[in-house]
Amino acid sequence: MDKKYGVQKTNEEWQKQLSREEYYVLRQKGTERPFTGEYNLHFENGGYHCKACNAKLFESNHKFESGCGWPSFDQAVEGAIEYIRDTSHGMIRTETLCANCGSHLGHVFNDGPRETTGQRYCINSVSIGFDPKD
Repeated sequence: MDKKYGVQKTNEEWQKQLSREEYYVLRQKGTERPFTGEYNLHFENGGYHCKACNAKLFESNHKFESGCGWPSFDQAVEGAIEYIRDTSHGMIRTETLCANCGSHLGHVFNDGPRETTGQRYCINSVSIGFDPKD
């Protein structure tokens, strides 16, 4: 049985709402190519939201340049992320999902800035939107 989220839609509804690439990443657990995303080197003040349901996920003061090719954050908004053990591709990682709609965002690793949380949320640009007023 699938987990119930605050926002629930059919695959057809998600496909109508999202672009092909957004659907691939958010709903099919895909990954955009590194160094190609809109928010990789984006450092304006504001908030980052789930592209599928608009739930706030990250704040700009927690964004940093990791050099990995995807937007990186050292902390998420409390309660905004669901963490799932991911053993795909022959490795053990922690997948990050939007806790409000279950959309795939990326992964979190323990190789972030030690002076803060030590975490690096490696997030697909296509899975998030930005609001400068947030």
